[in-house]
Amino acid sequence: MKRFLPEGRLTGDGERRTLFRTPAAVAEAAAAREIVEARASVCDASHNLVVDLGCMKGVIPREEGAIGIADGRVRDIALISRVNKPVCFVITGVRTDRKGELYAVLSRRLAQEACQRDYIDGLRPGDVIGARVTHLENFGAFCDIGCGISALLPIDAISVSRIAHPADRFSVGDDIRAVVRGTDEAGRISLTHKELLGTWEENAARFSQGETVSGIVRSVEDYGIFVELMPNLAGLAEPRPGVRPGQQASVYIKSLLPDKMKVKLILIDAFDADYASPPIRYFYEGSHLDAWQYSPPGCRKQVQTVFLETAAV
Repeated sequence: MKRFLPEGRLTGDGERRTLFRTPAAVAEAAAAREIVEARASVCDASHNLVVDLGCMKGVIPREEGAIGIADGRVRDIALISRVNKPVCFVITGVRTDRKGELYAVLSRRLAQEACQRDYIDGLRPGDVIGARVTHLENFGAFCDIGCGISALLPIDAISVSRIAHPADRFSVGDDIRAVVRGTDEAGRISLTHKELLGTWEENAARFSQGETVSGIVRSVEDYGIFVELMPNLAGLAEPRPGVRPGQQASVYIKSLLPDKMKVKLILIDAFDADYASPPIRYFYEGSHLDAWQYSPPGCRKQVQTVFLETAAV
């Protein structure tokens, strides 16, 4: 199967940097109907995207800017927002402008249609894919899963440890791995992420009773303070005045209880600090999951995900 990547993943490749040194190279790529990528420099008043190809400029006409632009299903902001960013496209021809200069006619729509037909339409629930975070909202993260085609990763599917906003876990531009959760009636993919971040046992194995470790305060409730130790592992400490979500914490591990899937903590300190988030650690490196069991064997509460071919969102 041809490999389709999120926009921006081809730009740094050495072969791509030399592809458009000459008009002949542009013509060769056009004949091959190859999906290539370059930076969009301008979106003109008619919402045509102008692309820097190196040896000549390229133009993506508005109606070729994305699937759904021509019929109004996608708004023009989808084109405007690509300025100064990489865009993928197919070269459909080379023409001469009024000044006698060569320019290439490009289609991002054709690249997206090929990606949809030859890659995305073949995805099934449980498939593990690469994605690039493109936009963050309160309810989730939008991700490019290939050629600028977007999929939603809902906030409750990002990790087991609850977060207030996707920005607590991701930044725009992050390259992540995700699992296909399902497809809606319009063919749009929904993603999940927590299944790749390890089970309770896998996460708890990194800690021992009696240790004092670092964490992040994620929630403050009347009955206690939830402190995240890892994205898929949080523990509960007793209430303390003045503690706020988002603060850094140092906590003493009082006990690890697999049968109850609980971590009991004593909060040593909570404070404000702007520490960089550590890289995401993926416990699962395979390409497909049929099911995922978070809870330990014999635990009273069972937490699992089962990926079904009929899954819809």
